[in-house]
Amino acid sequence: MPDLSGLQRDVLDRLQAKHRAREAGLDSSRRAVRASANAIRATHRGEWERARALLGEAAEALASARAACAAHPAVEHAGFLHDADKEYAEARTTHALVAGEALPSPEALGVDDAAYLNGLAETVGELRRHTLDVLRAGDLERCERLLSAMEDIYGLLVTVDYPDGVTGGLRRSTDVARSIIERTRGDLATAAVQGQLRAALDAHRRAVLGE
Repeated sequence: MPDLSGLQRDVLDRLQAKHRAREAGLDSSRRAVRASANAIRATHRGEWERARALLGEAAEALASARAACAAHPAVEHAGFLHDADKEYAEARTTHALVAGEALPSPEALGVDDAAYLNGLAETVGELRRHTLDVLRAGDLERCERLLSAMEDIYGLLVTVDYPDGVTGGLRRSTDVARSIIERTRGDLATAAVQGQLRAALDAHRRAVLGE
């Protein structure tokens, strides 16, 4: 009978190393996702210093995840690292657009193109949330600028005509972004008409009362 003890030892050692890499990568990826989500919340609240600190935490966690998985390509491409990249890209692009900063590139963020584009698509939803907050404050002009940014993002996304296996399911994210933009455009149109009607009624009241 063949002696399998050496083979067993080698295989188990490699599997153990792969398992450790997966666990470490998962833990760091979860920390990156959590920090990214909290950074988005801080951005919406205008807590700029906290948002930037959380974005830094997310970047560090992603670097740790990549380092843990670097020697194990199967683990690196299992999907969880891509998801963390996407959440980080969403957080960074949301922060940039809300704060009026330059949009960071995929290279600057250290994420792959598919993760970046999917994160950018989800940023459209975050911009809608911010637009509605600004609309309640009555700043219709800023709302229009935010809507323009959303439309520019969509204009980029629709040019990416590759299979979902290459883009990570970007087609669906693009369709969702389009529906969000259409709803937002409708909300702003309604607000503009209501504002015009209110102004007309106020002018009529002043004319009747001789004010």
